[in-house]
Amino acid sequence: MHYQMERNYGCRVSDAWEFRGLKTAVIENELIRVVVLVDKGADIYQFVHKPSDVDFMWRSPWGVRDPRKFVPTSGAPNGLWLDQYEGGWQSVFPGGGYYSVYNGADLGIHAEANLAPWDCQVLEDTPEKASIKFWIRTARTPFYFEKTLTVRSGAPVLEIEQSLTNEGEEEVHASWGEHIALGPPFLSEDCVIDIAGGLLCNQETDSHPHNRLKGGAKGPWPMVEGKYGAMIDLSRIPPKSQRVHDMSYITQMPEGWYAVTNQRLGVGFGISYPVDLFKYLWFWQEMGGGFGYPWWGRTYNIGLEPFTSYGVGGLASMVKNGTALRLKAGETFHASLRAVAYLGAERVKRVTPEGMVER
Repeated sequence: MHYQMERNYGCRVSDAWEFRGLKTAVIENELIRVVVLVDKGADIYQFVHKPSDVDFMWRSPWGVRDPRKFVPTSGAPNGLWLDQYEGGWQSVFPGGGYYSVYNGADLGIHAEANLAPWDCQVLEDTPEKASIKFWIRTARTPFYFEKTLTVRSGAPVLEIEQSLTNEGEEEVHASWGEHIALGPPFLSEDCVIDIAGGLLCNQETDSHPHNRLKGGAKGPWPMVEGKYGAMIDLSRIPPKSQRVHDMSYITQMPEGWYAVTNQRLGVGFGISYPVDLFKYLWFWQEMGGGFGYPWWGRTYNIGLEPFTSYGVGGLASMVKNGTALRLKAGETFHASLRAVAYLGAERVKRVTPEGMVER
């Protein structure tokens, strides 16, 4: 794209940037700016609401590492991924959760797509509309994945069209998730979470000393039983001083959307997604309660992650619990998502499939 016409107004997109050795793309309009690390999973590293100067994406304490200079000191499957986890938003496939082995393929934490470089192509670049496509073929599994990001003039909405194709000549299992982590200064105890509803399910095991939820307890969103018997409202964000480390899931959602509103700042971030595909919303809370590697008590973030499958045990465990996708040879699954930035402190009643926020 050496001869792309440059522009500093309206919609615009460019893949001619580099950040810490990684090819980087920027797509924006008058209201939002989205920065994508093309050479690292096509991760969405920034999602900025321009009028309020708020970036919704969480950043890990170590941030983006230059792959030309960073050498992991061991080959532990979880550490290889976490050492380079900058925060932000990853498309996670063909597995999710921790390391597992599927049909002879070693799959590290959150599988293989978001540590690899992707290809990209600018599809449209006019003041009225900008669009860019990213794609990858995975190395250890037979998948082709592409996602197209689009912005339109005057709309604070990122349009996302994605597809996952099995290019193998046999049926293959997969899991697909959108690993979206939100953090400060947007995220604080002033935030509230609105979801269409559904059934809250706590992680079965009480595997962390700072987990406050009763293992395996279930209840209608947003209330769920804590491990000491008290009911906990998960629509409220606790302060870092509570040192929380929780993991839960929401399923049986009547519609696929959520909204997180900072009522003090008067700004929010919403997502809509196809609930018939993403049947589980993983809810990870790392509110200063994660001690030891890799967090060391430093981090304050949530992950609200639409996933096709249940549990953090990796693809092999999803096959075992019956929630993994099954893709026949040549089969493709499609998904349309919308991510929206909005103003106002009121609770959200709905985010429409088009990305409109209703109150």
